[in-house]
Amino acid sequence: MEVWGKEQIINQLQELNKLAIFFYTPICGTCKVAERMLVVVQELLPDLPLKKVDLNYIPDVAEKWQIQSVPCLLLFQHGEVRKRIFAFQSVEYLYKELKN
Repeated sequence: MEVWGKEQIINQLQELNKLAIFFYTPICGTCKVAERMLVVVQELLPDLPLKKVDLNYIPDVAEKWQIQSVPCLLLFQHGEVRKRIFAFQSVEYLYKELKN
């Protein structure tokens, strides 16, 4: 999963119809488990743009998109937040959410 910064997010939100961004912090153990699950989902959905962002570097974005905790997966459609996922229940659950 490619790591993005704030500029990349803003640019791609304007260009892509659908985008998933995984927000994490490096010391978060739950984030590491969630990322492993997302890597599996990314293998199953190779055409889905799925990126990750270290929340420590973009606190203003966290506030704007109401990211209350990590791990967090934001699903965007046409530049707008369509869904926020804080509980990464299973690979199957994430697959179904990202497939839509």
